[in-house]
Amino acid sequence: MNAQSTAAATRVDPVTAAVIHGALETIAMEMGHKLMRMSYSSIIRESEDFGAALTDVQGRQLCECRMSTPLQSGPIPGYVRGILAALQGRGDVVRPGDVIMHNDPYGGASHGPDVAFCVPVFLDTTLIGFSVTTAHHLDIGALSPGSCGIVDAVDTYAEGLQFKAIKVVSQGVRNDAVWSLLRDNIRASDLVVGDMEAQIKAAEIGAARYLELVHKFGLDVVNGAYEDLLDYSERLMRKAIADLPDGDYTATTYLDGYLDDADPSRRDLPIMVTIRVRGDSLVVDLTGTAPQVPDKPVNMPLHGTVDCAIWLTLRSILLDSSLYGNIPQNSGLTRPIELLVPLGSLANPIFPAPVIARFCTGNQLADTVMKALAQAVPKQVSAGIGNLRVIAFSGLDQGKHWVHMEIFEGSYGGRCDKDGMDAVDTLYANTRNNPIEDMESHLPIRVDRYELRNDAMAAGRTRGGIGSVREFTFLTDGGFSVEGEGHKYKPWGFEGGAEGHTAGLTLIERNGDRTEMVSKVPYHKVKAGDRLLALGPSGGGYGNPLERDPQAVLADVREGYITSERAAADYGVVLHDGAVDLAATEAHRAA
Repeated sequence: MNAQSTAAATRVDPVTAAVIHGALETIAMEMGHKLMRMSYSSIIRESEDFGAALTDVQGRQLCECRMSTPLQSGPIPGYVRGILAALQGRGDVVRPGDVIMHNDPYGGASHGPDVAFCVPVFLDTTLIGFSVTTAHHLDIGALSPGSCGIVDAVDTYAEGLQFKAIKVVSQGVRNDAVWSLLRDNIRASDLVVGDMEAQIKAAEIGAARYLELVHKFGLDVVNGAYEDLLDYSERLMRKAIADLPDGDYTATTYLDGYLDDADPSRRDLPIMVTIRVRGDSLVVDLTGTAPQVPDKPVNMPLHGTVDCAIWLTLRSILLDSSLYGNIPQNSGLTRPIELLVPLGSLANPIFPAPVIARFCTGNQLADTVMKALAQAVPKQVSAGIGNLRVIAFSGLDQGKHWVHMEIFEGSYGGRCDKDGMDAVDTLYANTRNNPIEDMESHLPIRVDRYELRNDAMAAGRTRGGIGSVREFTFLTDGGFSVEGEGHKYKPWGFEGGAEGHTAGLTLIERNGDRTEMVSKVPYHKVKAGDRLLALGPSGGGYGNPLERDPQAVLADVREGYITSERAAADYGVVLHDGAVDLAATEAHRAA
């Protein structure tokens, strides 16, 4: 399907529009590559936890960097709208030479550590758009070291510094007071401020490239092509929705919450999703989702987390890139989708409810959207995903803080015709695994194990993805905090597939004492020689395990994923002398 075959009335000829589309995407990709190469911290440089995009003057997204994290690029329109609203509220305006910093989770930002730097683009004296980068920063001045694992913040003020449309550069003049404030209130400030300066330079590159594009084609042509691209993306999404059977599709999953908390309102938190399909549009209704937790930061900002989790999941399922190819990533994709989210719920909290630990909660929301939509398009989804975990490692070295954020990958459930993916970030996270060499060369930590789990594979016609095992030894005194999920509730199996496997976390002290920990751990001190053992969750299985190809089961045994005993018990596959006994397998499966 291409722009010509679906075009109604267009403003710009399709060839020119395609050239402009390609140019916009190239600009966003260049911004992303330059940001990665200029950044200091591994969370941006290696894990790619950043975003880069261009928007128009209203904040509508023109393009985004495809290699960035959806949870970073997706919220950028909300950041821009939040910036414009904050400036208007205090009687200020955007001027040439401004660079604006923003991280307000109640003003479009995903959460406080994801800081945006916004560079306005002017054609002569006319504002024509914004070039924006976002990135997750290692520390933002919260109550404990790091910017993840802050699971005991009582309100947004405990989550760190709040920047609401702050001009760090005003009309070309650097605001030194703001930069001094940053350095004086953020741990590992050299890393953090260095990353912020890299963001600004990358955004300035995007602004310059966009202005070059406008000079080449003219503003009216670029805007016309952009409006055509919006309409094209909208038509694709409407066609995909129209192909769904009309109906209501409901699913519920549960969060661990705070399993060691005596208050039941902080444990076993439901996320309920109802998708109402009517013609070429749909409504996603979150009525039934748990009330907000007023003093724990697992609440999700509606704009920046909830909306992006829903949009990304729907787009991934309904407009699979393997079938549709390169679809323009812009605000047209969201036009046919309406969100109904009760105010005061976990997914639409009321200020100042804390939200910094919304990462795993939002990923669980995305998984619930997929579970609901599976009833309409069973061949286009995976079974339940193994959710993620983030650990902040930190310590002091000669009076200076070192901080590291490690994203522990989850796993996908089995799919209709493919096994689940092992040990990868899932759904809206999509960051890369951090190399062991990078961690050990910069930090007083040794990685003793990094491997797939044994005998933790969910059975199905297509198996669930397998979680990882990671074991770390602290080489100096320090501490850690954990933001995670999935210690109690197993990823869901689909159409006869088995449920997945839960996650686990064990602290092994140097004297041999072991402590099993829950999924959310506030800052916890450790001594040199202490070890942390993390088991990643495994995704659910898809389809009847007795329908799995016996040769695929044999391959799983040879890889060490399961034992021959499990092959017989879960799949009915009998192995003798390292080969499939077909006659015995047929008899065993029939029984």
